[in-house]
Amino acid sequence: MKRLFQTVIPLVALSLAACGNPPSGEAPKDAAYPSHPVTIVVTFPPGGGTDLLARRIGASLQEQLGQPVVVENRPGASGNIGARVVAESPPDGYTLLMVNSSFAINPGVYRNPGFSPERDFTAVINVAFVPSVFVVPAASDLRGLDDALAAARAGKSLPFASCGNGTPQHLAGEMLARAAGASLQHVPYKGCGPALTDVMAGQVAMGAVTASSAAPLIAAGKLRALAVTSPARSPLMPAVPTVAEQGVPGYALDQWHGLLAPAATPPAVVAKLNAAVAKIVQRPDVQASLREQGFTPASSTPRAFQDMIAADMDRYGALTASMGLRAD
Repeated sequence: MKRLFQTVIPLVALSLAACGNPPSGEAPKDAAYPSHPVTIVVTFPPGGGTDLLARRIGASLQEQLGQPVVVENRPGASGNIGARVVAESPPDGYTLLMVNSSFAINPGVYRNPGFSPERDFTAVINVAFVPSVFVVPAASDLRGLDDALAAARAGKSLPFASCGNGTPQHLAGEMLARAAGASLQHVPYKGCGPALTDVMAGQVAMGAVTASSAAPLIAAGKLRALAVTSPARSPLMPAVPTVAEQGVPGYALDQWHGLLAPAATPPAVVAKLNAAVAKIVQRPDVQASLREQGFTPASSTPRAFQDMIAADMDRYGALTASMGLRAD
């Protein structure tokens, strides 16, 4: 696969060569960044894990930057609608994109998302990892994952809600069906929040959602957790076994979250954003808050995040091709 995201350094160098250095005493345009509000576009509705994370980071980021940070939800098409908005925005650091692993999954699911994930974005920072969790209504007769799989093998397909076509939760359900030899019927939603609402109401038998979005509802007794998708148990719900522990050896699927900017955003702006968010994520109070919501805090260089996304695009591309997953 082509290297993810075209480097912006040659573009900046060419621009400086063409325009010349700023007049003596005049600062480069990005030296005053930011001079007005910054918008973080979230590719899912309010209430889901990606939204919660964006709002927590955004609230602290405005303190770091000295400008308001606005979170704007643009859900739909597994994040492609919001991503297209940011891809078409000016590359000035004022419009950012908060995404999860769906960004790396979508190229293998959507043939024409309306933008190029390789060419239209530059990585800023990876901020957290979070597992997904299979949940059922609190009143459900399904007491554990083995009950759900038994029902799905009994000649009748078991419906499961996900946070959208091509999301990690969609993939989690499809992987479970294949690995366990069960029949699961995918019911996509425009985000984890709407999926959780219908699972709680009993409209869908089971849900595959982020642990961060489901945790408060599990604690309140409105949902029952059957299994987490991560390789190890989640510190947020240590009593909930993994899928692998329950008769599906080798099963593991985690999810990352991070910030992207439009391609050709000045490297100095990307570096400033990376440093500001890394400082936020490393604060003990922020780490404690994120862990309470089910996230494992992380911070990375733009290059490391870029390489991780590129590797996941290869990995998930092969997986979705083998499954024949298409959402066009």
